[in-house]
Amino acid sequence: MEKTNIPEEERKETCPEPQADAAAEAEAEAQEAPEEEDVNAGAEPEPEEEEESSKEPESAEDEAMAAKYMRLMADFQNFKRRTEKEKSDIYSFANEKIITELLTVLDNFERALESDCESEGYAEGMKLIFKQLMDVLTKAGLEEIPALGEDFDPRYHNAVMTEDNDEYESGKVSGVMQKGYMLNNKVIRPSMVKVTN
Repeated sequence: MEKTNIPEEERKETCPEPQADAAAEAEAEAQEAPEEEDVNAGAEPEPEEEEESSKEPESAEDEAMAAKYMRLMADFQNFKRRTEKEKSDIYSFANEKIITELLTVLDNFERALESDCESEGYAEGMKLIFKQLMDVLTKAGLEEIPALGEDFDPRYHNAVMTEDNDEYESGKVSGVMQKGYMLNNKVIRPSMVKVTN
C-alpha cells in the first residue's frame, strides 16, 4: 500500500481524535457512577439487616436446642440413677418375702428353747440349729431391732400396751412381746412392745 500524505488539518476534520471521545465517555461514566453508588449504598444495609434478623432466630433456636439437650441429659441421668437404685433394691430385698415368713419359725424356735427340756443334749442341739439359722439370716441382711430399755420409737416399735414400771423411766420400752426385725436397714416387722407410763 502506498502512503498518502494528507495534511494534518484535513486529517483532523475527517477523523476526529479518539482521545476526545474517550475522555467524554469517562466523564459521563464518572457522573453516573456516584449516582449508582448512592443508590446501591442505600440498598446495602437492607440485606445486612435481613442477615442479622435471620441470625437472631438461629441463635434463639440454638439456645432452645441447647436447653432441650440439657433437659434430656438431666432426665437420662435421673433415669440411670433410678434404675440403678431399683436394681440394688431388688438385690437387697429379693429375699424379703421368704425371710418374713421365716420370722414365725424363729419365734416358735425361741419359744421351744425357753421351755424346759429333760434332755440337755437335745436342748443344746436345738440351740446350735437356731444359731446356725440365725447366722444364715444375718448374712442375708436380717438384724433384730433393739427394744428392751430403749426409748419408744414408733418407726421401730409397735406399742400394744402401757404399764407402770419402776425399773424403767417414762417412755421407755419395758417389755418385748414379739421381736422386731430389719432387713438391710428396712423394717420388715416392728417390735411388739410394752411402754412405761
